[in-house]
Amino acid sequence: MHETCKKAEELANAIFRGGHFDLQASVADSEQGCLLSIDGADNGLLLNQGGELLDALQQILNQALGRDLPKGERIVCDADNYRAAREGELRAMAQHAARQVRTTSSAFVFGPMEANERRVIHLALADESDLHTESIGEGNARRLRVSPKASATN
Repeated sequence: MHETCKKAEELANAIFRGGHFDLQASVADSEQGCLLSIDGADNGLLLNQGGELLDALQQILNQALGRDLPKGERIVCDADNYRAAREGELRAMAQHAARQVRTTSSAFVFGPMEANERRVIHLALADESDLHTESIGEGNARRLRVSPKASATN
């Protein structure tokens, strides 16, 4: 396990202790880098508002320690398997958008999303040869558009 992952676990647990939260982080290696699993009676606080505090904690840890990880790796925080469940939701949303685009021949634009959520949809539709995905907009208003791919045989 990378030393930075252990530091992320220690920092998260220090934040939890300092805030008097009933939470405990434990770290494991994952394909993306460090997976910080968080358990405790206060998990609900992290998952309120669509996981806003969970995302904020992840952002803090990546800002503080992420540059010490190997290139392409990051710190991922999860509680009650929220990330896996959300990824499943996003994949289902991607398939829904694909059906809509094929049915209507019009673009489908998702609401504003975090980069990691847009990435899940991009990857879910990457092998769809008749569809094109792109991120549009700026900052917090960044969205993902799924559109029919222009035919190369016009």
